[in-house]
Amino acid sequence: MNILVLGDIVGESAVKRVKEILPKAIKENDINFVIANGENSADGMGITSKIFKDLMCAGVNVVTMGNHTWGKKDIFNIIENKNLLRPANYPKDVLGNGYGIYAVSYTHLRAHETGAY
Repeated sequence: MNILVLGDIVGESAVKRVKEILPKAIKENDINFVIANGENSADGMGITSKIFKDLMCAGVNVVTMGNHTWGKKDIFNIIENKNLLRPANYPKDVLGNGYGIYAVSYTHLRAHETGAY
């Protein structure tokens, strides 16, 4: 099982670069699962529905967020998506998912964003 973890994707130029190189990297390196931090992907603070969709289409399986989760109002359109993880240390009544369990090649993975820095 090969898991690729992408650190902080900051701004549109980084999103563009991920879209350019990730599909080929997944194929060439037999990557089974991709986790990317997207909390700064929209102008350095937050994420938008479009960027989330672009990352998913490029091959990202899970996008993690952090202290900039709520940086863009558009987050409320996608916050309940099971492939978008907000920090797990938020109170349980906060919208979104603090963790996820994903079936990949008959193996279960748990992605977890603590939000701790």
